Amino acid sequence: MSAVDVKALGRVAVLMGGSSAEREISLMSGAGVLQALLSQGVDAHAFDPAERELAELKHEGYARCFIALHGRHGEDGTVQGALELLGIPYTGSGVMASAIAMDKVMTKRIWLAEGLPTPRYVWLASDDQGAERVGRVSAELGLPLIVKPPREGSSIGVTKVVEAAQVGAAVALSAGYDADVLCEAFIEGEELTCPVLGEGAHAVALPVIRIVPPAAGYDYQNKYFTDEVQYLCPSGLSAELEREIQRITLASYRALGCRGWGRADLMLRAGDQQPFLLEMNTSPGMTGHSLVPMSARASGISYEALCLQLLAAARLDNPAPAPLSSAGG
Repeated sequence: MSAVDVKALGRVAVLMGGSSAEREISLMSGAGVLQALLSQGVDAHAFDPAERELAELKHEGYARCFIALHGRHGEDGTVQGALELLGIPYTGSGVMASAIAMDKVMTKRIWLAEGLPTPRYVWLASDDQGAERVGRVSAELGLPLIVKPPREGSSIGVTKVVEAAQVGAAVALSAGYDADVLCEAFIEGEELTCPVLGEGAHAVALPVIRIVPPAAGYDYQNKYFTDEVQYLCPSGLSAELEREIQRITLASYRALGCRGWGRADLMLRAGDQQPFLLEMNTSPGMTGHSLVPMSARASGISYEALCLQLLAAARLDNPAPAPLSSAGG
């Protein structure tokens, strides 16, 4: 990575908190990013969109934003769109890629169209969750299966269903977080994650992390607030399998039009070592338990250097064109 001219970055807002169900995690991510940027001499400041109007970013002279928001109104293209209108460059994916990646159903449709492996699924729209329809899900996907909100993250509202009689309650729980519900075939095997940095042909997949959860599972509590989960990086997978996981991760990232950074979550099927893509995170966690910094460290990139690299790559999808000349012809 080439040296970054810190002064040229200008006044920087670290967007954190927000109004999604992942607010608590975002505050943790943002605090880490803010401290890292300050330690590198960046003129960085915390900014919580749940407490302040985004228009204040323009009024207060912010030159760019580091988006440390997670979930809706932070990772779904809405904040990105507002920053496009304000003309303030930001980290991570643009409006369209953010919006698509936030919706796991839309993401699956694109991946399947590209021939990328992802578990079979049933989408239950908000007006298609009657008892009869819900009752058919287990027959369509088999058991066990996973029920989750398609536009949430951090394992919020997710249920592993092992009996057909449990599907209704799982759908009701998920619908409390998102009007639509995603039911997905369960892949028995190991959990993996693979981060990506960069854009287009220059995007690079970082080392794969193998996640070994405790018996209680890789839930919200264990993901962020305990040390019960083991994260193996190097993954311990064969070099050939690691390269294949990195290949499909890069393909999945590019298919969605992501840029800056992202992190694919995958399952590795125990029976045949086939990887399956679950989702793409376009504003991954940056907490003490987070996985992108862990993988970056394994490839020689410190947390501070990672934050600086992401900030330096901040840009707009559609910068405003130069004003037309007013000279007469």
